[in-house]
Amino acid sequence: MKRIAILTTILLLCATLAGAQDKQNTSKPSGAQITATETEFDFGSIKEVDGPVSHTFTIKNTGNAPLVLTRVVASCGCTKPEFETAPIAPGKTTTIKVTYNPAGRPGQFVKTISIYSNGKDGSYVLRIKGVVE
Repeated sequence: MKRIAILTTILLLCATLAGAQDKQNTSKPSGAQITATETEFDFGSIKEVDGPVSHTFTIKNTGNAPLVLTRVVASCGCTKPEFETAPIAPGKTTTIKVTYNPAGRPGQFVKTISIYSNGKDGSYVLRIKGVVE
């Protein structure tokens, strides 16, 4: 009889701990959270003779602490990102302007832009693509 009571107590304790863990995992993460309205942009066909083309991505802080963009780098020297370094308040947005220079690069292209911030471990990646004629 004692064994059954002890086993029942242990099982109830385990079930209670498992339930508490599930509640912790469903809570909203704290800190800054980086998101973008779009993560990829297609320029389509562009003409090399027309020169550089640009697109502006909108970045939002969906967390509950200020988001700081520490570094924004492109995968190639032909792509130049421009961004603000001021902290982004929770719920607010900022923009990253990406300019691609097609000079001497005929054919299809796919370039990545890596955003480093306090809102994600590692980088948050944006992409641009298109075809240079």
